[in-house]
Amino acid sequence: MKKAQKARKIKKVTAPRKRKMGTVGGKTLVLDEVLRCCLAARKASLILAGSSVKDRNRALESMADLLEKKKDDIIFKNGIDVEAAQETGLSPALIDRLTLNEERLRGMAEGLREMAKLPDPIGEIESDWTRPNGLRVQKVRVPLGVIGMIYESRPNVTVDSAGLCLKSGNAVVLRGGREAIDTNGALVSVIREAIASSGLPSDSVQFISTPDREAIRELVGLDRVVDLVIPRGGEEMVRAIRQMATVPVLSHGKGLCSVYVDKTVDVEMAVRIAFNSKVQRPGVCNAMETLLVHKDIAAAFLPRIAERYKAAQVEVRGDEETRRLIGSWVKPATDDDWDTEFLGLIAAVKVVRDAAEAIHHINRHGSHHSDSIVTDDSAAADLFLREVDSAAVFHNASTRLHDGSVFGLGAEMGISTQKLHARGTMGVRELTTTKYVVRGRGHIRE
Repeated sequence: MKKAQKARKIKKVTAPRKRKMGTVGGKTLVLDEVLRCCLAARKASLILAGSSVKDRNRALESMADLLEKKKDDIIFKNGIDVEAAQETGLSPALIDRLTLNEERLRGMAEGLREMAKLPDPIGEIESDWTRPNGLRVQKVRVPLGVIGMIYESRPNVTVDSAGLCLKSGNAVVLRGGREAIDTNGALVSVIREAIASSGLPSDSVQFISTPDREAIRELVGLDRVVDLVIPRGGEEMVRAIRQMATVPVLSHGKGLCSVYVDKTVDVEMAVRIAFNSKVQRPGVCNAMETLLVHKDIAAAFLPRIAERYKAAQVEVRGDEETRRLIGSWVKPATDDDWDTEFLGLIAAVKVVRDAAEAIHHINRHGSHHSDSIVTDDSAAADLFLREVDSAAVFHNASTRLHDGSVFGLGAEMGISTQKLHARGTMGVRELTTTKYVVRGRGHIRE
């Protein structure tokens, strides 16, 4: 009797609200599927929190090996998704994010192996002190618990999220977009098999298979079960999740990144960085959207980068001075262009008076994501790095380098432009929190 009462009490606490949705084609209710996944993840998270780093690393290695072993099946399933996305007119940028090949799968596997080599953050003592009365206080790093990942067109997020959460002792509930449903299903099947073979609970990784958008609403409302939600996708999707969520949300809005070319600079290096930041992979959040150029170097630099952009079919939208120096093929920039994340082969270009104007432009129009200065002047570089209010600032380096794997984190859960809990690329350490461990010898409060 007591057990039945306890079960009813748990169900009442964890359900987000009493509401029936009906069924579609006899399938499980969306509410039931989401709640089932989250409760299973919560149970698994308690086991993971007490697991050894040796077991978690073994599971990561097994995941990497199985990904490579079953690559043909994964790529076949991905081909189904890509073909369907092309038929429905998904944008080239999103199709690029959706597409998997052997090279990308190999990179995902290597990312998992890199995670296995990382130090274990769980149990790390942040600080340790003893009070005058002999009371010992420690601040210890622990897992967050259950993390909900909501993302679009990015099957690599499935693997990266599962790996990073496992390494940090967290369970994860994955909700990918409908455009990657077959790919994500294949990846999760491999991941769960690998985890189970390593002796850890396969329920550590949950996959919400329904494409019904109501699943997102249910997931972000389960604040008694889910500890954190991380959305990765378009600005509109992220904003909607922030508005409806009762679970804490860690996210970035958009990646409107800039490169500023200062007056004292190696022009060849500046061309290389400005080209790589824009063209290497234009559909991602750390690609450059705005190029700012000091007026004293504009005549030497702009024709050089324009030649490279034109050959790569980059559409340049420039201010009046940019158009004068490059030519009439450059489209006039509008006010909206400085605030636009193009996610494609378009660059907004502006000539500025000095570093101060460039910094003002970035802080006003940018998204506080990733911004770079190219200069030989250490004073200008220090000013830029100090005053640009972004999650990552670079000196003589491409914005495309803001990435978990590049930073040596194995992979990333995303790049946060928020300032609380985590900012910038989020790796294993950013998926933990702390608790106080207090040891006494019969101490009481007088």
